[in-house]
Amino acid sequence: MAVSANRLELLQIADAVAREKSIDRMIVIASMQDAIEKAAKTRYGAETEIRAEINPKTGELRLWRLLEVVEAVEDPSKQISLGDAQGRNAAAKLGDFVTEPLPPIEFGRIAAQSAKQVIVQKVRDAERERMYDEYINRVGEIVNGTVKRVEYGNVIVDLGRGEAIIRRDELIPREMYRYGDRVRAYIYDVRREQRGPQIFLSRTHPQFMAKLFMQEVPEIYDGIITIRSIARDPGSRAKIAVTSNDSSIDPVGACVGMRGSRVQAVVGELQGEKIDIIPWTENIADLVVSALQPADVAKVVLDEQAEKIEVVVPDEQLSLAIGRRGQNVRLASQLIGWDIDILTEQEESERRQKEFTERSALFMQALDVDEMVAQLLASEGFSSVEQLAYIDVGEIASIQGFDEETAAEIQNRATEYLAEIERQNDEERIALGVDDALYDIPGLNAAMLVALGKDGIKTVEDFAGNAADDLVGWTERKDGEVKRFDGTFKDFPVSREEAEDMILNARLKAGWITEADLAPPAEELEEGAPA
Repeated sequence: MAVSANRLELLQIADAVAREKSIDRMIVIASMQDAIEKAAKTRYGAETEIRAEINPKTGELRLWRLLEVVEAVEDPSKQISLGDAQGRNAAAKLGDFVTEPLPPIEFGRIAAQSAKQVIVQKVRDAERERMYDEYINRVGEIVNGTVKRVEYGNVIVDLGRGEAIIRRDELIPREMYRYGDRVRAYIYDVRREQRGPQIFLSRTHPQFMAKLFMQEVPEIYDGIITIRSIARDPGSRAKIAVTSNDSSIDPVGACVGMRGSRVQAVVGELQGEKIDIIPWTENIADLVVSALQPADVAKVVLDEQAEKIEVVVPDEQLSLAIGRRGQNVRLASQLIGWDIDILTEQEESERRQKEFTERSALFMQALDVDEMVAQLLASEGFSSVEQLAYIDVGEIASIQGFDEETAAEIQNRATEYLAEIERQNDEERIALGVDDALYDIPGLNAAMLVALGKDGIKTVEDFAGNAADDLVGWTERKDGEVKRFDGTFKDFPVSREEAEDMILNARLKAGWITEADLAPPAEELEEGAPA
């Protein structure tokens, strides 16, 4: 009877632990078996191969040890002779293992404590694995929890079936939480760590705002409205760009809601964070105009290669466009993903005048013409001597006050000036030790070879080892800021595609690749061939 009670007790303990820790019952039983094996080894020897098994239905405990079949027994606790083994199992042969039942053991104090530690550790490991498996699939969701404690500004949150952390920098500024407070946050990461899985929550993440809008706006949840971009200054201000897949639904109005009810629900959760909702468009110029609201924009100039936008605003709108401590323009830049420079109309006018003066001075010096002729060329939109050298001479002759003879003379002087500059650059190129063979790469000129030489690129092989970013530069976005890194050709109008073609030609010339490597696969040719 006592045995039955003990059996029942084992299963009851397993069931209770499984329910309490929300883990599989068989995992608890397996941990009990491991604990019993460890305790048994304290009696029969640590080197003994002992196995324990608990019947999950009856609670019956079986205990046995494994003995290796050998010719000569050296360790009776681990080995058995071939004759004795065949007496138990006629099929036994050398190298096999046979089982020997062991009597039930009485747990001493030390053995019982050891067994308890094994069970606790196994259950804890299983609990951690269960928690990781559950929450790794919930990354990107909003969860509700209760504040368990606050440590050095970090908030520890009880999620019911797990524990999470909101680091200080993931809290909205000026937020204060105390024990027992309810908190809602976004799961942005779950990691396996030595002390168990760590669930990281955030209230400043842009996707926290996106998920809040999804909860408040049914059209977003249903996929009719899409959130294309979000930029936040947590607790202060945010911008969100939305678009609708249904032309009959206004995405901005749907997100705002009747009398602002929907957006105010989100604002309330985010400690009063003001939210600008704008319509998304693929037209970057229109998008930046909307993103800089409430400021009025007079002019937008795009530099697609550098992903840079120059915005001109009326003089009285400058502070509004930039915002307090640059907040408005910074959020607009984050929202679009491009760098934005703000100029007033007066600043742009002064810059245009400066550029006009500089171009006029260049033409006077390079073409040896008087100020009036130089200003005429600049006012007609010519910005470089190269333009004058390579443009159709008729376009120069079409300028009021110019005839064909004057136009031809201007073009001739432009050509001579460029030839002299090329000669000077070539002398510098030679002094830098840049190989003549680089001239064979289409698109490279002496000035570009000088720039390459100054960057230590002196041979075809050196040039072939570059990436397009090395030549034309690149942009990086970090913490919402867009930073531009210049390449070797920063002073030359070279596009990324042109740079890639130059590098490809250099690799061909260096023998790194062949024309055959560039040919499309045969199957592509067959697919493109006419039937």
